[in-house]
Amino acid sequence: MNVLTAKYVSSEDTLTVILNGEIDHHSAQSIREEIDRQIYAHRAKTVYLDLKNVGFMDSSGLGLILGRYTHTKEAGGVLKILNPGASAQRVMKLAGTDKIIPIEWD
Repeated sequence: MNVLTAKYVSSEDTLTVILNGEIDHHSAQSIREEIDRQIYAHRAKTVYLDLKNVGFMDSSGLGLILGRYTHTKEAGGVLKILNPGASAQRVMKLAGTDKIIPIEWD
């Protein structure tokens, strides 16, 4: 089992969550609340989920993304995806989330 970790970088009203590892059922479940706490603590208006270091993502990762999208939107903010790899892009495209959540590369 690959451990999923998150690093948080904030500036003004932006929070970047840099995920590292694999997003599956177990890892998504354990990190969801931590990300939400950080979003609320920083009162971020723009939240970036950086997936550059995510090697694998299944539908649980999609749930993680959509849940953070909902929380951020309810708080008046915007969620954006940064640097998704092939696995993440495939899951997001199949579900159609690439049409509602902006994707950017740096």
